[in-house]
Amino acid sequence: MKKKICFFTGTRAEYGLLSPLIDELATESEIELQIIITGMHLSPEFGNTYKDIKLGIFSKVEKVEILLSSNSAVGVNKAMGLGMISFSEALERLNPDLLIGLGDRFELFCVVAAALVLRIPVAHIAGGELTFAAYDDSFRHAITKMSHIHFTSTEEYRDRVIQLGENPSTVYNIGALGLDNIKKMQLLSLKEFEKSISFRLDRPFFVVTFHPVTLENNTSERHFRELLKSLDSFMDFSIIFTKPNADNDGRIIMKMIDEYVSKNKKRCVSFDSLGQLRYLSALKNSEMIIGNSSSGIVEMPMFKKPTINIGDRQKGRIFSKSTIQCNPNKKSIISAIKKGLSPDFNKSIQNMKNLYGDGNAAKKIKKYLLSVNLKKIVKKEFFDLRD
Repeated sequence: MKKKICFFTGTRAEYGLLSPLIDELATESEIELQIIITGMHLSPEFGNTYKDIKLGIFSKVEKVEILLSSNSAVGVNKAMGLGMISFSEALERLNPDLLIGLGDRFELFCVVAAALVLRIPVAHIAGGELTFAAYDDSFRHAITKMSHIHFTSTEEYRDRVIQLGENPSTVYNIGALGLDNIKKMQLLSLKEFEKSISFRLDRPFFVVTFHPVTLENNTSERHFRELLKSLDSFMDFSIIFTKPNADNDGRIIMKMIDEYVSKNKKRCVSFDSLGQLRYLSALKNSEMIIGNSSSGIVEMPMFKKPTINIGDRQKGRIFSKSTIQCNPNKKSIISAIKKGLSPDFNKSIQNMKNLYGDGNAAKKIKKYLLSVNLKKIVKKEFFDLRD
């Protein structure tokens, strides 16, 4: 009998990270793939990114709309309530043998909680990480406690999952899935990328990806304005903006991006979603990534390019030598960008070790899922380190 494995995705970025694993499992005759699509994927405001999902490889597809047209914490809570109800119904219809989710977003927390009550085992990817300034940090650890199999991206993160009471025999350091895409994809050259976005890149460019810091009150507008003022000091560079997630204050940042691009049309362009191929190609061909996205921490080091990480959103993660940390003010951001542009800094990061694996995470996960007896992992006990 085939194993029915259900993937869950709510954002463009998370689906891009899951895609190498989906492709890997789709080649196995003894596995039947399902998917639940929700969140920003189904929103025109965020680019209707469900269209980028290869629906044909899934035997069953559930589209679950939960996002409200709101920019507030109450709006997120209401979306979570709707998610709990709707995901429960979707899981009951699908009846999978295993649910797979990646990351730390509130949508994933809701579906994993629903799966727990329905006695559906969960495989969680990217647990054990820390992001002190976002409520995602608490969601991630809660998801770990409701999950049954754990695939972490570093050994330190594996140790942290075990510290949370998970049995070491269920926790595997497989590296970061996002590196698989970089290794297997034929990324676009600068000319190919320029053509794909219909924007002339006749000067070097930065990629800017900035998300709200959800555990800080009303800082998004102020911090992002400081970033925009900093970019005014680098008029010889083009800017490619990617828009933020559907978190508190995300729409504020989106509006500010639109206003900035409209005033700087010759050097700036923005996208709701570039998709995995174009986004990674943008990183490859850029001078650096600026903002507070995890892609700057995990994926960008593969290209031996600088990451300017602003503020505390990624505080707690393991940083490579290529990451330059700065405060969310104009002076600090400008100083960090200048450092990232310096020949000495770029020379110093060319031989650095990648801290997030070797780009073979999907194969490692597949090997385990083909061998595990899913019926035996639903019941689990707290693993006490004192024992």
